[in-house]
Amino acid sequence: MELFGTAGIRGAARTEVPPSLALRLGRAAAEDGSKFVVGRDGRETGQALAAALEAGLLSGGVDVIRLGEVTTPALAYASRGRRGVMVTASHNPPADNGLKFFVDGVEYDREAERRIESRIESEQGPVGWDQWGSRTRADVIEAYRAAAVEYVGEEIGDCDGIRAAVDCGNGTSSLATPGVLRELGATVTTLNASIDGHFPGRTSKPTAESLADLRAFVADGPFDLGLGHDGDGDRIVVIDAEGEVVHEDTVLAIVAEHYTETSDAADPVVVTTPNASGRIDDRVKAAGGRVERTHLGGLHEGMAAIEDERDDGTEIVFAAEPWKHIHPHFGPWIDATISAGVVGALAADRGLSDLRAPVRERPYRKVSVDCPDDRKRPAMSLLTARLPEAFPAADTETEYGVRLTFPDGAWVLVRPSGTEPYVRIYAESETVEKLIEAVIEVVEGAIEDA
Repeated sequence: MELFGTAGIRGAARTEVPPSLALRLGRAAAEDGSKFVVGRDGRETGQALAAALEAGLLSGGVDVIRLGEVTTPALAYASRGRRGVMVTASHNPPADNGLKFFVDGVEYDREAERRIESRIESEQGPVGWDQWGSRTRADVIEAYRAAAVEYVGEEIGDCDGIRAAVDCGNGTSSLATPGVLRELGATVTTLNASIDGHFPGRTSKPTAESLADLRAFVADGPFDLGLGHDGDGDRIVVIDAEGEVVHEDTVLAIVAEHYTETSDAADPVVVTTPNASGRIDDRVKAAGGRVERTHLGGLHEGMAAIEDERDDGTEIVFAAEPWKHIHPHFGPWIDATISAGVVGALAADRGLSDLRAPVRERPYRKVSVDCPDDRKRPAMSLLTARLPEAFPAADTETEYGVRLTFPDGAWVLVRPSGTEPYVRIYAESETVEKLIEAVIEVVEGAIEDA
């Protein structure tokens, strides 16, 4: 049985993640610890799934602390020193829901997820009637907001003078980000700040298209920046004063550079993914640090690998993939509210345009090439040899797909999709269209021969 994907369990609430599954998952997870915190986003199906999950945990002998509607970062914050489960489908459509498990602020790794899957297959029943757990309620949002304000204020600075428009997308970030920014001194105007599981304001996934109203609002108003979140508050999109989306890798590069240049470590490290731009490497190197890459969805695994092999003086100062950032000095979870505070404080100090100025923004493209699932592995095996042959001037890495880096800093990554019948191509180059065209020819040939 394989239930978990790259970000917990997620799918249609009626058919793929029904209450009956949540009950079994709760009972299976109960073997992991004696106390769990449980939170949910604002989806219509969240109350039923959280209740079923709690029933499974309680009947498995676990004490449950019910947090109600929270952001995923706030749930992670509350799971420090114990375990937690967030009922959310993040940026998925409103009919979907899901569950994400945490221990001491860190998402469950694949080994822990496999243990739960194995227990579900064995169908363990409830513990003895006199061993069932108890349930209490708690409010973590106020403590989380206070901790976030303290961290950003001490680590980065305040947001005095910043005028920000925040589109919460009818998600639970409305409980966190606007208040944190205001406490830091920003003037904040909110859009779609009422929690509504139907997501009537826009789709939950924040994109250039779904944030069209926010972009127009910022461009027409007296704002320094705009911020957009997803349904559970772990993704962030930044909008400049002209209403344009700041490329996600540019945001990553700005924050990574700050953490690197302000670190006291002899060897500051930023962890990111193979599809992330070379602009991140440029700015981190300029600030005296280095970049390490791990597979998509594997930030925590990449961080753990570095921690296991670290030398004296090595410190992970930041970890991120597009739209999702981990701020290790605050906590080991993905946190868009902290990112909002950090971006706001940096913009208050220097201005968003000045922060972007040193970032070299080469043209970037992502394309998908049709590839049946049964051809992905043989095609990638062929591409491991064919791509370096086609581009002999490039350095080749094959740990997470095939990544070619050219002498001028341009690069291309080819990897199989883990969820759809495609091979993905990511490229960044001053001549990106020409590069993409050449790579597609090699990829299509390998798929045909596979």
